[in-house]
Amino acid sequence: MGVYPTDLTLQLLAVRRKSRLRDPGLQQTLRGQLRLLENDSREMARVLGELSARLLSIHSDQDRIVVTFKTFEEIWKFSTYHALGFTHHCLANLLMDQAFWLLLPSEEEETAIQVHVDENALRLTHESLLIQEGPFFVLCPDHHVRVMTGPRDAGNGPQALRQASGAPQGEAAPETDSSPPSPSVSSEEVAVAAAPEPLIPFHQWALRIPQDPIDDAMGGPVMPGNPLMAVGLASALADFQGSGPEEMTFRGGDLIEILGAQVPSLPWLESAIFLNEEEKSFFSEGCFSEEDARQLLRRMSGTDVCSVYSLDSVEEAETEQPQEKEIPPPCLSLEPQETLQKVKNVLEQCKTCPGCPQEPASWGLCAASSDVSLQDPEEPSFCLEAEDDWEDPEALSSLLLFLNAPGYKASFRGLYDVALPWLSSVFRSFSDEEELTGRLAQARGAAKKAGLLMALARLCFLLGRLCSRRLKLSQARVYFEEALGALEGSFGDLFLVVAVYANLASIYRKQKNREKCAQVVPKAMALLLGTPDHICSTEAEGELLQLALRRAVGGQSLQAEARACFLLARHHVHLKQPEEALPFLERLLLLHRDSGAPEAAWLSDCYLLLADIYSRKCLPHLVLSCVKVASLRTRGSLAGSLRSVNLVLQNAPQPHSLPAQTSHYLRQALASLTPGTGQALRGPLYTSLAQLYSHHGCHGPAITFMTQAVEASAIAGVRAIVDHLVALAWLHVLHGQSPVALDILQSVRDAVVASEDQEGVIANMVAVALKRTGRTRQAAESYYRALRVARDLGQQRNQAVGLANFGALCLHAGASRLAQHYLLEAVRLFSRLPLGECGRDFTHVLLQLGHLCTRQGPAQQGKGYYEWALLVAVEMGHVESQLRAVQRLCHFYSAVMPSEAQCVIYHELQLSLACKVADKVLEGQLLETISQLYLSLGTERAYKSALDYTKRSLGIFIDLQKKEKEAHAWLQAGKIYYILRQSELVDLYIQVAQNVALYTGDPNLGLELFEAAGDIFFDGAWEREKAVSFYRDRALPLAVTTGNRKAELRLCNKLVALLATLEEPQEGLEFAHMALALSITLGDRLNERVAYHRLAALQHRLGHGELAEHFYLKALSLCNSPLEFDEETLYYVKVYLVLGDIIFYDLKDPFDAAGYYQLALAAAVDLGNKKAQLKIYTRLATIYHNFLLDREKSLFFYQKARTFATELNVRRVNLPPLPLCGWAPWLAPSHPR
Repeated sequence: MGVYPTDLTLQLLAVRRKSRLRDPGLQQTLRGQLRLLENDSREMARVLGELSARLLSIHSDQDRIVVTFKTFEEIWKFSTYHALGFTHHCLANLLMDQAFWLLLPSEEEETAIQVHVDENALRLTHESLLIQEGPFFVLCPDHHVRVMTGPRDAGNGPQALRQASGAPQGEAAPETDSSPPSPSVSSEEVAVAAAPEPLIPFHQWALRIPQDPIDDAMGGPVMPGNPLMAVGLASALADFQGSGPEEMTFRGGDLIEILGAQVPSLPWLESAIFLNEEEKSFFSEGCFSEEDARQLLRRMSGTDVCSVYSLDSVEEAETEQPQEKEIPPPCLSLEPQETLQKVKNVLEQCKTCPGCPQEPASWGLCAASSDVSLQDPEEPSFCLEAEDDWEDPEALSSLLLFLNAPGYKASFRGLYDVALPWLSSVFRSFSDEEELTGRLAQARGAAKKAGLLMALARLCFLLGRLCSRRLKLSQARVYFEEALGALEGSFGDLFLVVAVYANLASIYRKQKNREKCAQVVPKAMALLLGTPDHICSTEAEGELLQLALRRAVGGQSLQAEARACFLLARHHVHLKQPEEALPFLERLLLLHRDSGAPEAAWLSDCYLLLADIYSRKCLPHLVLSCVKVASLRTRGSLAGSLRSVNLVLQNAPQPHSLPAQTSHYLRQALASLTPGTGQALRGPLYTSLAQLYSHHGCHGPAITFMTQAVEASAIAGVRAIVDHLVALAWLHVLHGQSPVALDILQSVRDAVVASEDQEGVIANMVAVALKRTGRTRQAAESYYRALRVARDLGQQRNQAVGLANFGALCLHAGASRLAQHYLLEAVRLFSRLPLGECGRDFTHVLLQLGHLCTRQGPAQQGKGYYEWALLVAVEMGHVESQLRAVQRLCHFYSAVMPSEAQCVIYHELQLSLACKVADKVLEGQLLETISQLYLSLGTERAYKSALDYTKRSLGIFIDLQKKEKEAHAWLQAGKIYYILRQSELVDLYIQVAQNVALYTGDPNLGLELFEAAGDIFFDGAWEREKAVSFYRDRALPLAVTTGNRKAELRLCNKLVALLATLEEPQEGLEFAHMALALSITLGDRLNERVAYHRLAALQHRLGHGELAEHFYLKALSLCNSPLEFDEETLYYVKVYLVLGDIIFYDLKDPFDAAGYYQLALAAAVDLGNKKAQLKIYTRLATIYHNFLLDREKSLFFYQKARTFATELNVRRVNLPPLPLCGWAPWLAPSHPR
């Protein structure tokens, strides 16, 4: 058998749905999303968990996902979901963003995600897990099902099922023929027989269900070619004598009408295994009512913009250009003039419409199933009391006559149902079930005396049910057997026959009566399988159906298996056990798919029922997938489409309150509308689509849908039409078409059809549009009218919005104090309203007021408004509002009132919110910022935190394929390792950063990275010599190649400074001359002065005093005149001091040196620098005393030096000072340097 794996590879492909060709663009998008999930795979693991798979790894470069399985049940469920097509849509919902679901391509170009699984690998994984869990079931070449206890190549041959000692979970259903092959069988046949095939996972599960030992053996094998089904008239070939009243007796040549076929291993006839119309209605019973549809469309199409004033946000008002994703509109966009003409036509029509037209009583949602739905059971026209004489046939005549009907009546449904609702309607006065049982026994006696056999059978059945409920099984058995005898083989009331056999078989099984079970159980199973729409009369019916399913599996009858799966699903749903029905519904759908039968309408309802059960199990991705498959397999009905929308709304991932996936089903609902009552839904459906696209920022398509909604609602009443037109105008405002919005609103005003509250909404919207077109004064007048209407009607929320809009207008006009006044008034009103009504608007106004206070003060008050906005957003649970508030607080603590600790706290909060909204770009930026914040704290613990955040940002940049950001993150990590003195990792991270930069092929990025790498060592305290190679050998050649003179100059300056500190002035001289030439070329006087200064310093260190003097003087000549800043004066002091030292010590010219010192003294006096004056006076006193021999000046300078020494608390002034002797070897032959 070899090694069996438990790992499976899922290959993801983006294809065009119709042609099955690859879509390269979508494939790249898919790969990018996989790359993001490769770094953080928690969401992928959750989705695969719903598919019963365990994530091992993601290989984004190969578009592959590797999963594993631990149990047989996991591989069974996964293979089922994959066969039903759910894996494709589950992963598509995870990997594709909301914009993907809003696309409206043609049928030829519609794209999809497909998940390919190697079927052979799936089979091997299945077999591997079966072997690990013990004995399993195989189908042998002789068409018998047997048990295997180990691998096929381990010498463990298949065993008869009844003889298998290790049968899983109890003894499995047995088989009849397990004899070894006869000696006459060829060796080739023996080899084939030695390689049985494991049954599919569902069959393994069905046969593993605990089995009672009294159950009969399976029938013989079904050979290929045996007819599994035949219906119609047949001619008997021989005589047959039935062994019981319910068995058929016939003679040769008789014509017999066959309603069904013989199920292998089930020796009784059954009716057709396919579903009749009544049974098909089971999938849609009570799942989605018309009232549910009305509420759904009110939720989808409802908008506050028609009744509540719209807040004019600053972000939207800043530009008239629409900022939206590129999504193809459903049809050609209308020209403004065409739109306006349509608006006028609708307004003309609405003048003749009633103000409040009646909504249709029915939308026709259930028309498809109304003809076949069961009628409400007829209630009996009598009621028996406890005081009646139950032994008198005449007193009980109404009951007995009612129960003695020869056939089935609708009112009997409550009698046969498992819950026995019939008892409560007929015997209302009986509170004690024991008393009722006694009275029914009296009625039984009366029916028996009167010879009313059908009444007797029904009363015995009822008594048997009551005894079963009280666990009096023997007494119940007697009653059921009497009921069966009273029927005398009659099938007039087939539902009663089914109920009696099912209950009797259940009793026999519980009592372990093997002989009776052998007689009754097969008949009960045949009746349950063959009776269309039979009534569930016992909870034990599920056990009989399970047994029938096992026998259908053993006999390899797919039709019988499908019938059993349907009945088991219906049974569990009827008993309020929907989760137990899941495997049977899934198998039923697979059997229909594999049968090659044409698509049927009931399939869609079956998928939706399955989705509803998944929803109850909290499996949202499976729900979305199931709904999508339902829409693709069959042309859905209106009710099915709306039911799909409802399921998507309940299970779509947050934070989208209107998930984009609903667009497909809303359009499907539109396509399914029929003339007549269905037309009433056209307007709400178009409005729902408009609201959906607007919610996702796609205002262009939203305008098209809303225009169609306006046309569809032309007969909906005046108020509804005005509401649609107002919503259409607002969409134009959001789309940056304020002039068109103004024309629409003006047309509504001219028609004089709006109510007073609508006039207020229109006035506010007109003001918003006027402001955006630059007409501030007219906007103010319109805001005033809107505010007055809101006050007259007592609408506090509209007043608050009106005041906030007025404040924004004042701010736009530059009247900040007036703006603050109106915004404060708006805040006071908002604070009195429930947050559920106005939370977002309130948050926006608070942020606007906080921003105003931080700009004009007091800033502390602005911080308070920001924090208030954050609290409001948190309380109402709106993540996007929380994000905006936290962003303002981050800016406040970083720029307005800097606080490192608060800045870190709020940036980390912002990071958590970015993770919630799944904004990876923002998340990466925040991780970068937080890393820099921790780095600035300067502690080892902070450095380690900075490193952690840098590495997290690095992972995101790698996933986003942001190569520039990635390179900088690698370099930043290397810098932190340098600070932490982990030198072995510094070089590694810097090398990776360089490789990433070189991979991009962008020389400018390479130049930036090489220079930044050199800066790490240049700005550090150790290994500074490493910076030379980065500057000189890597960055500088790139700067020359790209012609970036400024970068070249900057690098030369850094090299000069670095080489000077490294005691390599001669090498630095070359770069100093280059820096000077570049400064002159660029006309940069400041850098030219720096270059001259550095040249002078290098020449001085090399002992070239005259050249040093020359370059220092050139540097001084480039200084501003007159001097503007103290720093410039200080520079003069320092340079003249250095010049004096050069002339005095190097060139041995005390006279010229005294001149430079005196120039330095003049600058120091001008600057008021006493320390510099003390130093210069001392040197002048020394020169005049020892070299120029002018005692008068020497004394003067000495006295000045003593004065400053006293002021500066310097104890003694030496003449000559030792440092001067150290710099003048000709003055003192030997001295320390």
